[in-house]
Order: sequence, then C-alpha cells, then structure tokens
Amino acid sequence: MTQLNGVCPECETPLSTPPIMAGETLSCPECLLTLRVEDVNDGTLVLKMVETQLRDWGQ
Repeated sequence: MTQLNGVCPECETPLSTPPIMAGETLSCPECLLTLRVEDVNDGTLVLKMVETQLRDWGQ
C-alpha cells in the first residue's frame, strides 16, 4: 500500500498517510490542527488548514 506524504502548513511537521482523496480531512499529530486535502500530486498531499467553529453550548 502506497503512503502519501505532506507537510502541515502551520507547524511544518512531515505527515504520512495511507491513500486519501481530495476533500478528506486529517489532524496534524503535532499541532492538532484539522487539515483538508486540497489535492494529491504524485504522492504528495496539498494540505490547507480548516477553520473550525467551537460549539457554543450556551453555558
């Protein structure tokens, strides 16, 4: 099985994942940001940080 490689755009941690498709998300193990796969070019992931909204539970 081929591993895909990329780099976190925030903390520059090298990432390696099993095959994943554009539009899927993953978390950086170092800074814990949610990243979206924008594209896959020759086994290299193009990653973009996803803005996450914290839920307001009214407390």
